[in-house]
Amino acid sequence: MSFNIGLSGLYAANKQLDVTGNNIANVATTGFKSSRAEFADVYSATKLGSGSKVIGNGVRLANVSQQFNQGDVNNTGNVLDMGIQGQGFFVLSNNGSLTYTRAGTFKTDKEGYVTNSDGTARLQGYGVDANGKIINGVLTDLRIDTSNLAPKATTSVSSTINLNSTSDPIDDTIVGNKFDPTLSATFTKQFSTPIFDTQGNEHRMDQYMVKTGANTWKTYTLIDGRNLDGSLPTKDGSTTDPVASTITFDTSSKLVQVSTPNPADATKPIISNDLKLTGWVPGTVTNGVWKSNGASSGGTVSVSLANTTQFNADTARSIPAQDGYATGQITNLTIDGSGVLLANFSNNQTKPIGQISLASFTNEQGLQPVGGTSWKETFASGIPGYDAPQTGTLGSVVSNSLEESNVNLTNELVELIKAQSNYQANAKTISTQSTIMQTIIQMT
Repeated sequence: MSFNIGLSGLYAANKQLDVTGNNIANVATTGFKSSRAEFADVYSATKLGSGSKVIGNGVRLANVSQQFNQGDVNNTGNVLDMGIQGQGFFVLSNNGSLTYTRAGTFKTDKEGYVTNSDGTARLQGYGVDANGKIINGVLTDLRIDTSNLAPKATTSVSSTINLNSTSDPIDDTIVGNKFDPTLSATFTKQFSTPIFDTQGNEHRMDQYMVKTGANTWKTYTLIDGRNLDGSLPTKDGSTTDPVASTITFDTSSKLVQVSTPNPADATKPIISNDLKLTGWVPGTVTNGVWKSNGASSGGTVSVSLANTTQFNADTARSIPAQDGYATGQITNLTIDGSGVLLANFSNNQTKPIGQISLASFTNEQGLQPVGGTSWKETFASGIPGYDAPQTGTLGSVVSNSLEESNVNLTNELVELIKAQSNYQANAKTISTQSTIMQTIIQMT
């Protein structure tokens, strides 16, 4: 009996050495989770029980449990290096076969897909629609699209404007004072805003503010110094005169209304706080001759004057906001804590191109290690739940960083000494039993 007990102890100590040695070997492995050898004693028993004076039969390896406590997350400077701060696993797909990992050493393949370090599996996440909205719920291969961002024509312009209430009125009923964009004496202030046509060409929209009386202003809008149809503005009363909108304030200098002549019915002006620029024809001037550049305005451009006031302060405007942009080339990639991949473009636009998904399990220790610092689900682990980082109990994604192995080298060296002592002690048990047997044999 003692031989079997000693042999079981040697086997257990050997397994303890194996587990400790594996932990030590992976002390520098990214995303590695240490393991712990767990043992149970062995007793012989009958249907009626083992009795009160039964001696044990040794020890057995009950389990090798993985310890999924957090490892240190350290900066690497590589945007596709990602660590998880908190719970969850990255999801990888190899032709539909899913594995789970904490090792975020990712790269892109020749087709732009985000893969693990050896390129055998693709990182899973959520795609985006044409408007850059994340499509939650359906896992897909994440891909970094390096194609150009198509241009977008300007459809709206907004800003906050204050018109100085103490400015001197300009009497535009006098022919010599009639509005002329080339004569600064005929307008009070000029504001310029870049806008874009459907081909991504930039144009300059100028708004000329003219105070015409107490609490009353006019605004003339030109694009590239011309009327919306491309004609040059004149000051002789011809049909190419720029159209003016009238801005009216109350005695508290708050905006009352903006009135614009209605081309369809001169008796019914358009009352709106948004100027509707319709019929704009984008063009270019070559050798003094204007012609259409083949692009379109994309429709009506709405210029909001809702945030316009008339206080006794300098006539000024905040930085205007407009929704158009030129063609853009991707310049760099950022990944935020929720796992959203944001592509930054040369036209100052930022567009989501996907979102990383994390998996969670009811019983993480039930996962089956498959090598490459990856695991597969088992019946014991339960089915995975997928969601975006920072959702529920899932942790956050830390870009430009990697999670180090959670092996505590000091503890492992102590375990190594203990395993060695256990092995020697169990070997001594066998040696002692052998000596006793030899003594008994000699007695006979």
